[in-house]
Amino acid sequence: MSTFSGLNTAYSGLAAARAGLDVTGQNIANATTQGYTRQRLETSAAAPVRPTLFAAGTRTGEGVLAEGVARLGDAHLEARVRITAGAAGYTAVRAQAFSALEDGLGEPGTNGVSKPLQDFWSGWQELSNHPDKDAPASTLLSTAGQLTSRIASGYRGVETQWASVRSSAAGLVVEVNDAAAQVADLNRQIRSAVASGASANELVDRRTTLAATLAGLTGATVRDNADGTADVLLAGNPLVSGTTARALQVTGPIQLDGDGTVQVEWTHRPGASAGMESGELAAAVSLLAPADAGGALAQAAAGYDDFARQLADQVNALHTGAGKGAFFAYQPERAAASLTVQPTRREDLAPGAPGAGGFDGSVAAAISRLGTGTGSPDAAWSAFVVALGSAARAELQGNALAEVSATSALQQQLGATSVSMDEEQVNLLQYQHAYQGAARVMTAVDEMLDVLINRTGIVGR
Repeated sequence: MSTFSGLNTAYSGLAAARAGLDVTGQNIANATTQGYTRQRLETSAAAPVRPTLFAAGTRTGEGVLAEGVARLGDAHLEARVRITAGAAGYTAVRAQAFSALEDGLGEPGTNGVSKPLQDFWSGWQELSNHPDKDAPASTLLSTAGQLTSRIASGYRGVETQWASVRSSAAGLVVEVNDAAAQVADLNRQIRSAVASGASANELVDRRTTLAATLAGLTGATVRDNADGTADVLLAGNPLVSGTTARALQVTGPIQLDGDGTVQVEWTHRPGASAGMESGELAAAVSLLAPADAGGALAQAAAGYDDFARQLADQVNALHTGAGKGAFFAYQPERAAASLTVQPTRREDLAPGAPGAGGFDGSVAAAISRLGTGTGSPDAAWSAFVVALGSAARAELQGNALAEVSATSALQQQLGATSVSMDEEQVNLLQYQHAYQGAARVMTAVDEMLDVLINRTGIVGR
């Protein structure tokens, strides 16, 4: 190795150490930056120069080459984070909805249907004992009004929740479309950077974060391309393809009793469902489905309607049979919301059998006993509450497991890709010593050249 080539070798060491210090500083500066993936300088030994006419035999290399800055991401862990994020997002939305439904029941407690229902049966029992008195009749009518009000309130709570989830689905679609557009733009920037040989690590970090967000919202998967871009897929269909992003839209009814089915469609293919199976948006769509398609909110509303119809029909059957009109009235398609009490005074009630006299309370006694038995309204309401409570517990347990899995996946990813301050401190010392060593070699070669050039031949003068 000549003295001048020695300078070049030392200089390559200085440049590589300086680049390593820059990368280490970048890692330390972004140690707390969310979504940042640590980087590492990739180096290799320079290849030795091939023998020439004036230089033959074995020669050393030409120093060190800084080949680039590697992003220490893990594709497998990133994919696992996306998968678990989709599952966690799906179960979280459903668990929250079922919890709200269960809270809306108000059971057990004084704010539920059970309390006014028991008071309603007790009112009939009291009326059977005093069919000729105004006070028991007034109490019964008041209790009946409270019961219908509570049933209607529960049903309207489900309607309100349905509308809220519908609005949330529209908002989630806007968020998905915005994130997809950002991924497409990042793909364009990354492709340009890769083509020019520049580092695109920070851009890839931003894209990875957005891809995880899309996975949590839609259950999207990611496919990497050779040019540095990445496609985002929904059920195999591209949401983002290279630098092109497609948009979604929510279609269908905007209220619970509307016609049709709520679904998420492609804007460029109206009527074609996006086919999402996980993520927050898929959960919202599943909650908004019709009752016969498993929609939890529609099923809850149907549960209120079925209970209201059963209560009204059983009471009306005995009340109208006693020669009076129906005690309850309702619209068949909206029984819970429209359930009303027809009688307004004692004379409108039928406590006894026709012609049995004003002191007969047999009909009122029979109605008071409707609350017992397997086919009673009480049994129907209890079964509805138990079924909803069981479903809510199952959703909460599923969400707890999904959250554990998502947290575990995220922790594994962070453990593999996040910045370790201890490791960076070691790297910092390593590159500092490498820089000092290369500088010392350069100084030694410089002194050698000074002696050869300026002092050769003057010894003894």
